[in-house]
Amino acid sequence: MKRVELLTKIEESGVIAVVRGASKEQGKRSCEALIQGGIKGIEVTFTLPNAAEVIRELVSENLDSSVVIGAGTVLDVTTARLAIMAGAEFIVSPTFDQATAEVCNLYQIPYLPGCLTVTEIKEYLKAGVDIVKLFPGSAYGPAIISAFKAPLPQINIMPTGGVSLENMKDWFRAGVVTVGVGGNLLKPAETGDYKGVTRIAKEYMTEFKKIKDDLYD
Repeated sequence: MKRVELLTKIEESGVIAVVRGASKEQGKRSCEALIQGGIKGIEVTFTLPNAAEVIRELVSENLDSSVVIGAGTVLDVTTARLAIMAGAEFIVSPTFDQATAEVCNLYQIPYLPGCLTVTEIKEYLKAGVDIVKLFPGSAYGPAIISAFKAPLPQINIMPTGGVSLENMKDWFRAGVVTVGVGGNLLKPAETGDYKGVTRIAKEYMTEFKKIKDDLYD
């Protein structure tokens, strides 16, 4: 039941931090600051230098079983397998790749490919995708979720791009299972302010807890 357990952790995390950076050190320290701030979902993108090493180190050092660490910006099956062998617990792509879907299915790793249309989502579901990544979310906004769910009520959506502290509640109210957040969450890391990353991470998790209490309790 590995895949089911990982999907549950992704959903329960609420916020998936999309980690980029100019160096391995920046990326690793950003991840550590995010986890310290309470973030439970970490997406280490392959635009980060030595991303596989960062994933391997985070997985080996992480003692919190509720934290789920995955790989992002995975463009092909070779990168996907490299990430999985490093310990990635989910794979995120800006677009869909059949071979990547197959290797993720083989290893029971959730695959979250990017989409913008109902046609794309339908094809992804047929390939065994459990959560689709609405990317960029800013292209549509939260109102699009109900439009997607009208013909496909069974879909699980994670918007990335355009999600902020101010509109996160709107996304969850619309019916998404989790959200991906990058730039505004990690902005302080650009100047080496990792305490700032932790502070913003705490703000996001405080907001998520409020949303969860308001919408689901």
